[in-house]
Amino acid sequence: QNSALHWSADHRRHHRHVDDNDKDPYSAGRGFWYSHIGWMLREYQGDRYGDYSNVRDLQNNPVVAFQHRHYLTLALAANLGLPLLLGLWHGDMLGMLLLAGVLRMVMTHHTTFFINSLAHIWGSQPYTDHNTARDNGILAFFTFGEGYHNFHHLFENDYRNGIHWWQFDPTKWLIRLASWCGLAGDLRSSPEERIEQARLQMQLKRAQAKLRKQEDRELWQALLQEEYDKLSQQLQHYYASRKRLLELRKRKALARYDRLKLQLEYRALRDGFIAGKRNWSRLLAGIA
Repeated sequence: QNSALHWSADHRRHHRHVDDNDKDPYSAGRGFWYSHIGWMLREYQGDRYGDYSNVRDLQNNPVVAFQHRHYLTLALAANLGLPLLLGLWHGDMLGMLLLAGVLRMVMTHHTTFFINSLAHIWGSQPYTDHNTARDNGILAFFTFGEGYHNFHHLFENDYRNGIHWWQFDPTKWLIRLASWCGLAGDLRSSPEERIEQARLQMQLKRAQAKLRKQEDRELWQALLQEEYDKLSQQLQHYYASRKRLLELRKRKALARYDRLKLQLEYRALRDGFIAGKRNWSRLLAGIA
């Protein structure tokens, strides 16, 4: 897959020009085979090769720079040299080369290639439909957590893919563990209110599409928009109150009475938001 620097340059182009058949290096718009592996086999792409103007921040990283300079040596040593040494140790050089070298590499490559191909055609779009990226929990098991690709494309700066504790995302867990050990820092995560708002907008959009087929759609449209506006306002007030409460708790300078008052306000807004989401779900179920 080439060096981390080269891969990152291609990946950032993919995010900037996603689904653009001319500018996206592995556009899903050109079909499954092309986005999976064909983009690596069909053409040299010499106009982009060696253009690292969009990864200058990574060029300053000594580890990334070292791996880029010595990529061929490292790749051969890891994929041929190490399996051959293990084979020599176990007395089966060919078997170890085929299993620990070739088979491992082929399987790892194709599972990661699923992120470019299957994750753009199979799954749901809970956060955005402005691109082909999909969320798929099954794919997450084969792509180290990147099966939650719809989220990744809308909130690309988030170090997570699976945002819930129960979603399989070993990459997220590894990064978090590295941060606890002091090996990673400045982990970025998207604000919960933005995630909730994106999900809510997609639910509204899909519900409006269903209503176009109904005779009494104008009445339903008005009711749907009214509930959406109400829930959006509750969402904003709830998260603003929670943020304010967390900030004041850190300062520890608030009088007991004022702290209690703020907590009661927060709980009322939280309960109202939960009730609003429940009503919204019932309304969507009625439309379906």
